[in-house]
Amino acid sequence: MKNTIFTSIIACLILFSLQACKDSFLELKPKGTDLEDNYYRNRQEAYNGLVAIYDIVGYQSGSYTTKLLATSAASDDHYAGGGNSSDLPNLQAWSSYTLNPAVGPQEDLWRRNFMGINRANILLSKLPDIPMDEIEKSRFEAESKFLRAYFYFDLIRYFKNLPLIDHPLVGNELYEVTQVAPADIYAFIESDLTTIMEDLPIKVVAATEAGRVSQGTAKALLGKVYLQQEKFDLAAQQLAAVNGEPGQTSQYGYRLLDNFADLFEVDNKFNSESIFEISFTNTSVGDWGCITCTEGNVLNIMVGPRGYSVGAGGPDYVSGWSFLPVTADLADLMKNDPRYPYTIIDMHKLVDEGKGTYTPGYMDTGYFLEKFAGRESNRWTGAGSFELNFPQNIYDIRLADTYLLEAEAIVRGSGNLVRAAALLNAVRARVGLGPVAATMPNIKRERRIELAGEGHRWFDLVRWGDAAAALGDRGFVVGKNEVLPIPLLELDNTKLEQNKEYGGTK
Repeated sequence: MKNTIFTSIIACLILFSLQACKDSFLELKPKGTDLEDNYYRNRQEAYNGLVAIYDIVGYQSGSYTTKLLATSAASDDHYAGGGNSSDLPNLQAWSSYTLNPAVGPQEDLWRRNFMGINRANILLSKLPDIPMDEIEKSRFEAESKFLRAYFYFDLIRYFKNLPLIDHPLVGNELYEVTQVAPADIYAFIESDLTTIMEDLPIKVVAATEAGRVSQGTAKALLGKVYLQQEKFDLAAQQLAAVNGEPGQTSQYGYRLLDNFADLFEVDNKFNSESIFEISFTNTSVGDWGCITCTEGNVLNIMVGPRGYSVGAGGPDYVSGWSFLPVTADLADLMKNDPRYPYTIIDMHKLVDEGKGTYTPGYMDTGYFLEKFAGRESNRWTGAGSFELNFPQNIYDIRLADTYLLEAEAIVRGSGNLVRAAALLNAVRARVGLGPVAATMPNIKRERRIELAGEGHRWFDLVRWGDAAAALGDRGFVVGKNEVLPIPLLELDNTKLEQNKEYGGTK
């Protein structure tokens, strides 16, 4: 019987070794492997298992596919880029909407999230029998369920038709699972999130726990889940609890940073605007022998200008691989916005001023992603490959995002427009812009500019029904490209069915 990606994911967990992130509570470096049957004997081993689930949040595949990279390339704000049209073909396929069941990022995105789900299921199945403090055990359970919900939320938005797996699969179960209705997946996600609130801390205070989820994190994700289903009142309620009074510190300790540029300072990790953050480090000594093993942020080398050479007074970018070149449309939209220089590298301007040169890559526009471009000042000079060891974290959810999501839920749900305007204009005021009315066109524009390059745009376009208008010239087809195909190997010797959008029956 053939192995599928799905079954190999589970098999790899039987002999799992953990690789943990630094600069957060993920500071575990166990050596060797442990048989899963003989593991989870005490509190420390339960904690190790929890770290293993969190570790998948920052998963980077050997083909460099990540959530942010893939969805950005699929959006109207970026092209795939790189060195040529064959550079990372799975990424190119989604960017040009030529993807099919055999070519595209679906295998990596499926693998990442089901790895996380299965690690969560294993720990949840073991926790009841582990001798440890019951209050802490409840927190571990709540965090595991949050992460399971987080992974499922990504999966349902990518694939729509999924198996619902709530326990470790053994034996023939691996081949017998079937897909359920999307509504069942959403109900499962909601159940995981609504039942854990009281077992999570109101906020994470200790620096040694930075990166762990709190009640605020769970409410933010639940608000996003409700909004995705157009449950506008419920979404607004959850997001309002997270956001508090616009511009003030919320009950969970969240507050907009005063300076937009500070959001992307490499050392400004887990700040007051961060709700859920992916942690990276330059101390894992990652090298080319195992790209998936590194804990450095590979995106930093991928998005910088190719062949960059600094000139007099120019910025100290590392010569990158020129992926995710910014489209001229986004650059033109942002040029008069205060966030422009902290979001976009304008190589046209740098070349004209003699401050730098570069080698145009594939689909070059001359514009690159400033937010995540690697810098010489952050270049790792220790063991390992410097390209794989950049330490910049990535926000998965931050406060400006939830402000604008709540404003959207209010407007689309015919709620309190005064509050919606206050949320929208707090984001604008932070960068010195005047108030505008709380309308969907204004909210859409603000989300595009404020969150440019942070991986939200494709999800936004699909949620709003705007993807065809924004991406039609790329080949986006309504009724098809809102979802990805189920990976082909998942269909071998299993009962899973291909999505009908890609020739299947589901």
